[in-house]
Amino acid sequence: MANVACRYVLEEPAVGGVIIGAHLGQTDHIQNNLRVFQFSLDELSRSKIRDVLARLNPIPGDCGDEYRRPPFLTASGDLSHHVESFPLPYESRDSEDGRTVVLSGKGRAVRRDDHITISATDAAYGNRVIGGQDVAAQFHFVVDKIEGALNSLGGRLEDIVCTNVHIREAADVEAVARAHMERFCGIQLANTMTRAKLEKEGSLVEIQAEAVVKKPER
Repeated sequence: MANVACRYVLEEPAVGGVIIGAHLGQTDHIQNNLRVFQFSLDELSRSKIRDVLARLNPIPGDCGDEYRRPPFLTASGDLSHHVESFPLPYESRDSEDGRTVVLSGKGRAVRRDDHITISATDAAYGNRVIGGQDVAAQFHFVVDKIEGALNSLGGRLEDIVCTNVHIREAADVEAVARAHMERFCGIQLANTMTRAKLEKEGSLVEIQAEAVVKKPER
């Protein structure tokens, strides 16, 4: 049953991967999990699963943050005590003119002194757009990518002072505004939202951002 559930999720066009729960120190589940890649679901099977899902109550709120930012909570507690450090999301390189540059897929982030500029970033992951046709889901993934670029340059999401959001459809204004408020609540930043013809097929939203890295308090 678990393998069928994982396979169904993996075959969704907006999904880039799944996180399978595991107990630290136990490896006997690995071979069973690999069976996920030994079969596929036909349309009749997917239709039956969709019928069942339609009768379930949605889970309120977001999930997955416990795996993306500290404390990394697991069944055994905070994962942080098992490792000395975590790698940065993206590799950075220094330029001769004093800038530090990070490439996050097709997006680019540049830091000079305490100022970070992030170019228009979409929800693309390779050839796939994460979030499908859910503009809010795409928005959250874009913010995750921007946060990763900031972390790689020594900044945080709270350092953002300005965002410029581009949306494909005018009807998505409210959904994007709500998602923006959710991610940047408490951060007093300037924001502009415009409707634009986005280049990436299937992309519903792009975000540009500027940040000023705050100096640590002494």
